[in-house]
Amino acid sequence: MTTPLKYKWLSVRLGDVAEFRNGVNYSKANFGKGVKVIGVSDFQDNVKASFGQLEEINPAGVVRKEHYLKDGDILFVRSNGNRDLIGRSMFVENPPEEVTHSAFSIRLRFVRKDCLPRFYAYVLRSPLFRQSLSLHGGGTNISNLNQDILGRLQVPLPPRPIQHQIASILSAYDDLIENNTHRIKILEETAQMIYREWFVNFRFPGHEDRTFLESEWGRIPEGWSQPYPDYVDFLEGPGLRRWQYRDSGLRFLNIRTIADGDIDLSKTQFVDPEEAEAKYKHFLLSEFDHVVSSSGTIGRIVTVRREHLPLMLNTSVIRMRPKSESVGRWQLKHFLKSDYFQTQIKAFASGVAQMNFGPSHLKLMKIIAPPDEIGREYESLVGPMEELICTLTANNAVLRNTRDLLLPKLISGQVCVEQLEIETASPIL
Repeated sequence: MTTPLKYKWLSVRLGDVAEFRNGVNYSKANFGKGVKVIGVSDFQDNVKASFGQLEEINPAGVVRKEHYLKDGDILFVRSNGNRDLIGRSMFVENPPEEVTHSAFSIRLRFVRKDCLPRFYAYVLRSPLFRQSLSLHGGGTNISNLNQDILGRLQVPLPPRPIQHQIASILSAYDDLIENNTHRIKILEETAQMIYREWFVNFRFPGHEDRTFLESEWGRIPEGWSQPYPDYVDFLEGPGLRRWQYRDSGLRFLNIRTIADGDIDLSKTQFVDPEEAEAKYKHFLLSEFDHVVSSSGTIGRIVTVRREHLPLMLNTSVIRMRPKSESVGRWQLKHFLKSDYFQTQIKAFASGVAQMNFGPSHLKLMKIIAPPDEIGREYESLVGPMEELICTLTANNAVLRNTRDLLLPKLISGQVCVEQLEIETASPIL
């Protein structure tokens, strides 16, 4: 049954209200200092562009005045080897004076004052836009986006005050997500700093009274370099066959579901619960297990949270679980993120089509294992930070899901904006 529209808005061709420009072409010879460049790798799933860690190029002979981005611009991925990324968009807000974008992207800039760029930044990220883009682009996974395709797209044109209301509601969610993300970053940096101080620089409480010996780690406390299997229980998934997949049931984890430091449950697939209970019970994950990708982009780490469960391992990921108080769950997480571990698994990795490592390699590894009392002290110090990181990450997942459910209903006119603004103001602000 179709939901009746609260509003019946006009629609316009995007090309009638905006202008487009492809990004700049440059090569390695242009790398240098001068102008920051947003590339396809900078899009990810960001709503807004970030300007802190961009490549820079020498603008001479490459960048002209009209290539610089302005507040309110919207960027699209024009071309990429991964077709899922084509058409992904990102809003430009308060950019530095000299920042541009690569030739693999298209810039949209509105030319009419009755179009609020922030509102259309949400419109152009909606499923409605994606469906329209596929229709005009010749299929679900278009191979290239161009200005002509964008220009033909129909977009709603509500009154500007309505645009502002909708953008304000959705932006409130994004502001909360951004604030949580900032807090997560600070907490992660603090926890990693403590780990490095205690277990890389070995300036832990009482280090002055310890005997240090030379090892593969450099000078470390005597007895701290131990076999990895003695302190960590690790398990790789069973390698389910496609004929075992179901449309519903028990979710299982693989490398496709690990993204941006979290588990994307929307990408998980299912196995029959009775079959899982009979054959795969020991592959079930628990809260605060750490999972590491062992194939493709190896070494990506995610911590399992309560809301992910029930969840089962599958191939190409390895579950890590501490065995003792000497190496607790959060010390283990930081070890898995350490340069030592990441370098080791890359050295072990093999494969032609894609790199992979496995449990046989972990059996050869060592781990820093302090006495139990130091391990407990570290967990008591870092544990509250890491649990808050999990809480904030879970909150962000809820906020994103709520925003993404609201988005198509708001921009299509199915939801009464004034009523929603009243109802959502309290929990959002």
